[in-house]
Amino acid sequence: SLPGFGSDDPRAGLKAWEHVLGAATCAFSQRPGTPRVHPPVSRPVFSAIPFSSSYGAFLAAVSVTMALQARTKSGVGQRIEIPLFDATFTAIGSRGLRYHKVKAPHPAFSWSRQLPTKDGRWFMYVHGNKRFEAFIKEIGLAEHRDAGASPEELGRRFDEVFMKRTAMEWEAFNEAVGTEGGSCNSSAEWLKHPQALESKIIQDFEDPELGRFRGAGITPRLSDTPGEVRSPRPKLDAHRQEILKELQTRKPIAAEAEKPLRAALEGVKVLDLCIILAGPTCGRTLAEFGADVIKIDSPHRNPVQSHNDINRAKRSILLDLKTPEGQKIFWQLVDQADVVLQNMRKGVAEKLGIGYEQIKARKPGIVYCSLNTFGQLGPYAMRPGHEQIAQAISGMQLRYGGGDKPALAPYPVNDYGTGLLGAYAVALALFNRNKTGKGQHVDSALAYTATMLQTAFLQDYPGKKWDEPSGQDALGTGPLYRAYEGKDGWLFLGAKQEDLSRCAELKDLAGKQGAELEKALEARIKGLGVDALVASLQTADIGAYRILLDSNALMDDPLVIKRGLSLTREHDEIGPVTTTGPAPRLSRTPLVVGRPAPKPGSDAASILGDIGLGGEFDRLVRERVIVTDGISAIS
Repeated sequence: SLPGFGSDDPRAGLKAWEHVLGAATCAFSQRPGTPRVHPPVSRPVFSAIPFSSSYGAFLAAVSVTMALQARTKSGVGQRIEIPLFDATFTAIGSRGLRYHKVKAPHPAFSWSRQLPTKDGRWFMYVHGNKRFEAFIKEIGLAEHRDAGASPEELGRRFDEVFMKRTAMEWEAFNEAVGTEGGSCNSSAEWLKHPQALESKIIQDFEDPELGRFRGAGITPRLSDTPGEVRSPRPKLDAHRQEILKELQTRKPIAAEAEKPLRAALEGVKVLDLCIILAGPTCGRTLAEFGADVIKIDSPHRNPVQSHNDINRAKRSILLDLKTPEGQKIFWQLVDQADVVLQNMRKGVAEKLGIGYEQIKARKPGIVYCSLNTFGQLGPYAMRPGHEQIAQAISGMQLRYGGGDKPALAPYPVNDYGTGLLGAYAVALALFNRNKTGKGQHVDSALAYTATMLQTAFLQDYPGKKWDEPSGQDALGTGPLYRAYEGKDGWLFLGAKQEDLSRCAELKDLAGKQGAELEKALEARIKGLGVDALVASLQTADIGAYRILLDSNALMDDPLVIKRGLSLTREHDEIGPVTTTGPAPRLSRTPLVVGRPAPKPGSDAASILGDIGLGGEFDRLVRERVIVTDGISAIS
């Protein structure tokens, strides 16, 4: 089941509409570090994208597949609950991360930003790439940075440089240099974009009522057992008789006592070669379902990005794959592995000798998962990218920012969502391997996830209107579904016209409609205390919640902590760190949070011991094939 609030949550009886949940989980807040078009920062911003529902669906798909995997061992099913409030914490992710005794570095100037271009468009540049230095030298800004130019001067010069080319010219320039960037498209443009169409994340269908219909395709992708859109959207109630007939012939199954079973992925070994967020989130999810996940990081990359957020429950080794002995160790680990995860651009793993076909030749039953920004198909498949670029190219940034300037969504939703879809694909492939003995290649991409998150709007058909709320001024969809400012904060109201008569503070407004009602509600609520009004609305069975804008306050909420959604634990050499916790609740194979993210490289001895090289540990450390110190876990 996917309730708004969990069955054991004291708020279980509340009307938990999508944006009521958004109010409760800081979804109305601006992403830190994003320049606002409209200060002040205390004002909420409505996003039409249903974060809570989408993440509930992602986690439900993963959990159901894991339960089926467990059933192949035990023969019994189980009960699954994914509260949508809880699910949103997977999306919150790094927004909830907090160090209590150390400080994470914050650069005075970020090169990752939206930039205006010659043709009046916006371009998202991201500097997290090895070709960044070559890029700023090419555009003539390296000398200004090295001379100590102020952040303001660097920002002004960066804007001036980008005004010399069109957005598409900058795309070509970035591709030639090998750095990261993409045009900020509208959703309508993404529906026609060559990458969307050739990667098949956007496809054409025939709808029984709308006719020609263009919308989202399939993700994740499985090489041997691919999914497909099996039929058009049916008309409502079209299959009633067919379904009722099935129920009449099905024999009742006696309920069994709920007994814990082994973890769904117990005995499954995973090699996680990924960096940043999406890939390691996939590995973390597999670890929470019981897999033994070995996180392999390069000793040449310092720090390990987002380590304390996404590497809990894993074992860590810093292995130099550029050395012959490092490669030999990797292949010995492959011999014992069931799953390999990587998040490189198309073709990069093959150049390194660790692509799917190369590993399959040695380990035919391997499940090999590729996660990146653009996928394995289409003209952009070879391009690098990050969360910001997936939001830019798919229309998310323009939707959230509005006409003045694109803006990033409050959470890195494509990264975490792609990690979950990767875990879903791996679980499906393992489930199939249980029956056939065959592995396969599975993949997903940030641009695919961005498309899935926007499926309610990424549609084209005769008569389509692009009228969903957008921009930094957006508060909701109408007078009865929007944010309102009260005397001491903001609340979200989700109601029907007939509901108002049940609320003492608002019942005299029940006869008003449209703009008149909206103006009257604004005036009335402005003079009322938020907590008292929310309590009155909830008592009247009307959807309402105080809008939370402070993620630290959310993570410190005693109820959030009690539900295991906020975890504060000691981390090696760092002290206490607060992170988000997992949401799915499985009655027989409950998730295990696992230990905090370890010091990078600290599990090398045990990992080498697994492959009979424990006695070589000291020599490998001396020769720097294995590194155990000097790589930071704070980024």
